[in-house]
Amino acid sequence: MNELFEFLQKEGIDPGLLDGVKAFREKYPTEAENAARVPDPEYYYYGKKTWELALASILAGKNLLLAGPKATGKNVLSENLGALFGRPVWNVSFHINTDASYLVGTDTYDGSRVSFRPGPIWLCAEKGGFGILDEINMAKNEALAVLHAALDFRRSLDVPGYEKIDLRPETRFIATMNYGYAGTRDLNEALTSRFAVLDMPVISEENLQKLISRRYPGIRPKIRDQLVKLYGELERKAESAEISDSALDLRGLLDAIALMEQGLVSGDALGMCIVNKSFDTYERGLIRDVIAARIPADMQRRDVFDV
Repeated sequence: MNELFEFLQKEGIDPGLLDGVKAFREKYPTEAENAARVPDPEYYYYGKKTWELALASILAGKNLLLAGPKATGKNVLSENLGALFGRPVWNVSFHINTDASYLVGTDTYDGSRVSFRPGPIWLCAEKGGFGILDEINMAKNEALAVLHAALDFRRSLDVPGYEKIDLRPETRFIATMNYGYAGTRDLNEALTSRFAVLDMPVISEENLQKLISRRYPGIRPKIRDQLVKLYGELERKAESAEISDSALDLRGLLDAIALMEQGLVSGDALGMCIVNKSFDTYERGLIRDVIAARIPADMQRRDVFDV
């Protein structure tokens, strides 16, 4: 937690908001039984304004909806928020078959008796956790209706046949949604109105440089900058529909650097983590051309890192 606080201080986050986070943690300390669920993030989210908007919303008691295109760091920010506030996290990955019983809980037979098995939303309410509702617009609206009372001023869950449970005051829900993915749908107004909506921006060149340097401190600055420019070119080509957004994969770029660090030549690493994520032969050729203009295919580990 101290390292994450130091990171945010260096990024220039409003000290008043950081003081608010410290006060929150003092008021709602992490319980030992839930400590294993508090995230230990591998990556930090870069974006001063986005951080400040998110922190202000959480401190004001609001639930967050992180909306935006692919590769904008929605899940990274969600995990970072759980770590910063010291709250146990329950992840819910939505899909077309997600139903209310999965979210809240259902009866189960353990061999001797029928008992209630709580779902992730119930556990968040009971334990004061942060619920990360990933790809919330993948689920059917009727399944999400069970969340209405938990997300609005009532802050409660009422399961037929069981007692009503009130959410602990430190409980928050952070939902994510991508635009235009297959199987997604618009959220209904009743659900959307229960969130503070944060439009996630694409990472800037400066912040991508910081992200790569922090994760791979031994990378040569010249190579790092070429990789950043490569990502920017792929982004522009995806925006202009010259290529699909399958190659616009920030996680893939970082994975490629990791493979280079392990000794793969640059062409193989970028091929596995970026080029081959397109399954169209013509498009793969276009992506290879963009990469070849920036990164030679035969670079060894010693060319990429100070070793």
